Parts: sequence; structure tokens; C-alpha cells
Amino acid sequence: MSEARRADRAPGDEHADGREVADGLRGYLVGLLLAGFITAVSFFIAGTSLVWQPSIPIALFVLAIGQMGVHLVFFLHLTTGDDNANNILALAFGVLIVLLLIVGSLWIMTHLNHNMMPMDRLMPMQR
Repeated sequence: MSEARRADRAPGDEHADGREVADGLRGYLVGLLLAGFITAVSFFIAGTSLVWQPSIPIALFVLAIGQMGVHLVFFLHLTTGDDNANNILALAFGVLIVLLLIVGSLWIMTHLNHNMMPMDRLMPMQR
């Protein structure tokens, strides 16, 4: 195979020996175990009375951030390497879109309540 043809390969098309496959599989299994553990802890915290009640939403938020970190590192393979600059930009764009959706939804919900017709005027219309 020519050198130009060998360099023209997509990521993932490279030949992998048994050790690389085992290392990749091990990374996925560690990620799966961590994600399962964080999920189990979240359900435990939400369903128990052993945890101080006002701290439950904060604990669930922290566990959700940890769950996102596990998925980004172990499954999406986002690292701080030079070859991941585009991935980080795509992640930042995705976070921006999610924030716009959340802020827009909250804005619509607060203004929807403000702009609704009062119930005393709405009830006679339904008869």
C-alpha cells in the first residue's frame, strides 16, 4: 500500500492489535461501572431518609455533573489533547444550545403565567 493511501484513513480504521482492543474494552467497562454506580447512588439518595432532605437536590445535581463527566471521558473520549480541539468546540456549542433551550423555556413559562387570562374571567367562557 502506498504511503499516501496509508495516511488517508479515517479514525477507527487503523489496524488494532489485541492489546489495544483490550485497553479500549477496559475503558468502556470502567465507564459502565462508574455510570451504573453513580446512577445507583442517585436512586439511593432520592429514595432514602438517611440523607438530610434539603441537601438532596444539591447531591443529585453534583452526581448528574459527575455522570456527564464519566460519559464525556469514557464514552465520547473527550480529553485535553491537541487532536480534540474540534470536539471541545462541538461540546461548547452543544452546551450553549442546551442553555439557550433552558433559559428560553423558563422565560416562556414565566411570561405565560403572567399573560394568561385570570380564572374568574376564564370560567364563564367555558359554560
